[in-house]
Amino acid sequence: MSVFKINKKPADTRKMFLDGSCDIQRFDKLKYKQFDKMTEKQLGFFWQPNEIDLTKDGKDFKDLSVHAQHIFTSNLKRQILLDSVQGRAPALTLLPLVSIPELENWLTKWTENESLHSRSYNHIIRNIYPDPSVIFDDILKIKEIVDCSVSVTKYYDELHDASLVYQLLGFGKHIINGKEVNCTAYDLKKKIWMVMNSVNVLEGIRFYVSFCCSWAFAELKQMEGNAKEIKLICRDENLHLAFTQTMLKLLPGDDKDFVKIKKECEADVTQMFVDAVDQEIAWADYLFKDGSIIGLNKELLTQYVHWLANKRMRSLGLVSPYPGGANPLPWTESW
Repeated sequence: MSVFKINKKPADTRKMFLDGSCDIQRFDKLKYKQFDKMTEKQLGFFWQPNEIDLTKDGKDFKDLSVHAQHIFTSNLKRQILLDSVQGRAPALTLLPLVSIPELENWLTKWTENESLHSRSYNHIIRNIYPDPSVIFDDILKIKEIVDCSVSVTKYYDELHDASLVYQLLGFGKHIINGKEVNCTAYDLKKKIWMVMNSVNVLEGIRFYVSFCCSWAFAELKQMEGNAKEIKLICRDENLHLAFTQTMLKLLPGDDKDFVKIKKECEADVTQMFVDAVDQEIAWADYLFKDGSIIGLNKELLTQYVHWLANKRMRSLGLVSPYPGGANPLPWTESW
């Protein structure tokens, strides 16, 4: 293994994955300019959590009802977990398999940006709780959050394990801990495909119940600093979503194996969306178990998640079991 290995194949003729190392980080000849433009756009989005004044939020939080405080804090806990995954997983799992510099550069920036989101949630919590550790220590005790983490990390973990075998031993059959493991390029590509779809679901659906709640508070002139932070995070997530959708559309043309993989995995990807929708609705149920807030409840959020899932699935050419139509929460568009 080496952190720099010469690849004699020109960078602009390589496949995205498993086509040798990236070697020189050059951006003069690019196979996919889309990824470089996304990196430039993400750089242009530069912001820091402490740019937003949360002084009023600290006062607002004390005036919220107990169930409203539960909704607000629970969403932060879940978002921290989701971005803890995204703050490391893309780099850990995908970077070792990438062969083109513009994709390598994007993945590095993307991972860094997700860590910024985690810092934002920390910034928010420090401003409303005298002892933030009470919140952080509680995150992994909440079943609904832990259950979500299992779904989010499943495909990352499978790719990570297979990638380590490939990096250390190469393709072929290997005996590891007394068990035979068959490492093939096709299997790795299939795991890459499932990871990209899982991330697409994460970026496109799994944050939005929490986002809507944050913006609903702001519509009531409460916790407005938090809503501004979430608006900046959502802007980033929309760019990350655009990346996953672009990647999923480009891969079959980039590598013919992905044409077959796409067909093989279609039912699993559809089920991935269904499972995520069900978990988001279950999360809304958990949030509103003791009461709703003005303008938002579980029923409205269920309609919104269904509408959003239909939009995301159709963008990938999947058959959606959910209704389309107009956004049931049109006021969210301004956020």
